[in-house]
Amino acid sequence: MLLTSLYNYWVVIALMMIGLYMVIAQGNLIKKVIGLNIFQTSVFIFYISAGKVDGGGAPILVQGENLYSNPLPHVLILTAIVVGIATTALALALVIRIKRAYGSVEERDIQAAEEFQAAGQDAGEHKPC
Repeated sequence: MLLTSLYNYWVVIALMMIGLYMVIAQGNLIKKVIGLNIFQTSVFIFYISAGKVDGGGAPILVQGENLYSNPLPHVLILTAIVVGIATTALALALVIRIKRAYGSVEERDIQAAEEFQAAGQDAGEHKPC
């Protein structure tokens, strides 16, 4: 009974773990951005679920209604969704720039290119003129 009554929190935990796993385990930058979005969605669901009042109505004054749901969590989540979309767009734009600069969106390839470039610069500095 308790497990089925709190199913939305189980969904939140599952989405959070999936998103966190994708951010940590994946080497592809686009997959990391998707993982961050999944994690962010789980936070949205959690915040909305916590703001729900059982038996509460809309915050409109109606005669006989004593229990109201707070609309503030829903409004804040709408704002967070807009910010999340802008952040995702910026992250994807950065991934495009990284792809142009390094030719890959895989972390290992980018790190190898950075190390190769750093080794080339170090070798260039020690050459006699």
